[in-house]
Amino acid sequence: MKFIRHPVTLALLGVGAVAFAVAMYLFQPWRLFTTVEVNEALPTVPSAAGDRTAAAASDTPAQQPASESPRKIEEIASGRLVTHEHTTTGTARVLRLPDGSRVLRLENLKTSDGPDLRVWLSDQPVTKSWFNFDDGRYLELGHLKGNKGNANYPIPANADLDTLTSVTIWCKRFSVSFGAAALR
Repeated sequence: MKFIRHPVTLALLGVGAVAFAVAMYLFQPWRLFTTVEVNEALPTVPSAAGDRTAAAASDTPAQQPASESPRKIEEIASGRLVTHEHTTTGTARVLRLPDGSRVLRLENLKTSDGPDLRVWLSDQPVTKSWFNFDDGRYLELGHLKGNKGNANYPIPANADLDTLTSVTIWCKRFSVSFGAAALR
C-alpha cells in the first residue's frame, strides 16, 4: 500500500490520467462504432404546375412558352469513392440545378464516423495516398452530415470546378482522407 501512496506513483497516475483524457478527446475511439445516417432527397425542382399555381394566386397570368422544356437537374461530373484511411464506398455527383446553382451529392455513402470530418473539393488527383489533399487548393463544403446515406452540399457560385476535380472526406483533426473520388 505504501507504493500507491508514494509521491512518484501519484504523479505518474496523474500524468497517465491526463494523457488518457487527451487521447480520448483527440481520437474519440467510440466513433469507430457509431453511425450517423442521413438520407436527404435530391434538391427539389419547382414543377411547371406549381409555377402556374403560384402565378394564378398572384393574379398574374402564367407565361410559359409551349416550346420550353421542363426544368431538369443536370449531372456535371461524378465519381466513385475509393478507400483511403478508412473503408469508404459510395458515389459523388456534382449537379447543376435549374436555377444554375450547383450541389455536391454524396450517394450511398458508407464510411467510418470520425472526429471533425469535412467534405472538400480539391485540385489534387485521387491516388492511393491519403495525405495529399491539403497540399494544393481545396474548398471546404462543410462538416460531413452523416457517415452513411445520401447528403447534399451546396457549392458556392464562385467555385472553379475546372480546377477542383476531386472530392474527399477529410479528417481535419488528423489531416487524412477517409475516402475520395475523382470527378469526371
